[in-house]
Amino acid sequence: MRLLLFSLICLSLTSFDATAALSDISKIYREVPTLDGLDVCFGGGCAEIRHVSINTQEWTQVVSVFAFKADDATLERQQIAYAIGMLETIVGAKIGTSGDRAGTFSNSKFPDQLDCNDEAINTTTYMHLMQYYGLIKLHEAEDMRTRSFFFNGWPHTTAVMHEKATGERFAVDSWFYDNGIPATIVPFELWKSGYIPEDSPVLHH
Repeated sequence: MRLLLFSLICLSLTSFDATAALSDISKIYREVPTLDGLDVCFGGGCAEIRHVSINTQEWTQVVSVFAFKADDATLERQQIAYAIGMLETIVGAKIGTSGDRAGTFSNSKFPDQLDCNDEAINTTTYMHLMQYYGLIKLHEAEDMRTRSFFFNGWPHTTAVMHEKATGERFAVDSWFYDNGIPATIVPFELWKSGYIPEDSPVLHH
């Protein structure tokens, strides 16, 4: 929980208008997301929290990403990345964030945007959801982390998971691209060093 609180230090810095109470965000972390109900954040710093459900037809789309049973962790990471993008599309249509643009900076004029904190919390929730239903087998979600590298003078936060067999940690970052694009999954130490994909719109805003 202390790591979670450290990650949330930048909430007041990166949000557009307001931030959710730490107690609300901690509640999201403690609860077990299910298809019948899960909480998602948007608006910057989890300023807005919506409770949504995922129907059978929608979930079938997510399950289809894992149709080929991965026997190696590299393939499963690719599946997780695509499934997170798919869940963003499904949830975005329900809460009005389908138009979420890559990054945070220069996006405050657009409604219903997500900053890195929203993205990290939601991605962690999506991974817990997929773990709960047995889709993710070779990895396990961890608390989100904030890197000491500052992008444009701001801290940056990501979801994190580790490979069960090796313990290697990976950043699972859905902030670098628009809503619905597969998440970026790279070794955590690479991400921590300040990694940004070369084709990310974040570099060109």
